This record gives sequence, C-alpha cells and structure tokens, in this order.
Amino acid sequence: MTGKDLVKNISNKSLLINLPEGRKIRVAFTLGQGSQVIDVAVPWEVFQDVLINENSVFELYTVGASKGLVSMSGGMLVAPNYSVFDAPQPDVIVSPAHESSLEIVKWLKKASVDADLTTSLCTGAYHLAEAGLLDGLMVTTFHTMLDDFADKFPNVRVSREQTFIDQGHVITAGGLSAGIDMSLHIV
Repeated sequence: MTGKDLVKNISNKSLLINLPEGRKIRVAFTLGQGSQVIDVAVPWEVFQDVLINENSVFELYTVGASKGLVSMSGGMLVAPNYSVFDAPQPDVIVSPAHESSLEIVKWLKKASVDADLTTSLCTGAYHLAEAGLLDGLMVTTFHTMLDDFADKFPNVRVSREQTFIDQGHVITAGGLSAGIDMSLHIV
C-alpha cells in the first residue's frame, strides 16, 4: 500500500492516516515513572495484532525522557526504546498515565505537529494539556480527576459523559478499560 489510504475503524467512520511508503505506521508510547502497565499494554496489544495480508501494519516503540529504566505500576521495570532526543517521528502518539516530565511534554508538543494522531489514556491527558495540545477541545480523563483537570486547564472543555472522545487529530480516553474502546476505534 502506498500514499494515503483509509484505515476503517469499527464504527465505520474513516480515520485518515498517512500510510507511509516503504514502512509501517509508527506508534510511539510515552513512558515515565509510574506508567500504568494497562494503559500501555492494552493499546499495544490492539495495534500489534492489526495485519494486512498477514503483515503487521504498525511499528510500536516506547519513548522516555531518557533511556534509563522506568518503574511502572507494580514495580515493573522497563527501558524505553528511545529517549526524547533520538526517537523517530511517530505517525501516532499514545500518552498513557505516568508522572509528568518537562522533557516528555516538550517532545509531545514537537512530535504532535507532524503526527497524524495524538492520543491519551487516563491521566495521560494532563501531558497533552501541559503541551497545549488540548486547548479548545472536548476531552476526557480518569473520572476521579475530571474536576482537577478542569480547574488546571480552563481552556480545555471536559466531558463527564464519554469514555473516549475523538476530536479528529486528538483522541482522549478515560482510565483503564477505556483504552480498549479507544484503540479498537482507531484500528
């Protein structure tokens, strides 16, 4: 497949993703201290299982503030594939819940300019908002953090009704299992 093709999602809406010539669609997952394993694992599993003619469509990788070990939920230690300084330009960005870092926020702001889609799961929406990527958009985040999020980011419209919200170039999802719905919606 070459050029721009439509990737159909389960709702029969079409999401225009630039299918790059000669390579897979790059999906970058940000990692930081306290990353929630489920917020990374769920979309990772969904993307890795998408095949066209028995070939994987997505190239998945992780990006951290550095390549040093990240302590995820439950104490799982993971080394990011790339740091914010050497990560390839992604086509899709997934920002899961983890402690914020200035390096990740700066990278999100820069990388999202040329990405086709930027997403967040759970409190990963905080990282996108800190980067200024959610101003004026309707978004969601983890249900117990909705009031705090609305207070911290008054230029962002917060929905309390939806598990995920598709704004075209940005999709935000509430916590945990909402990542399943969002990921299936994308593919």
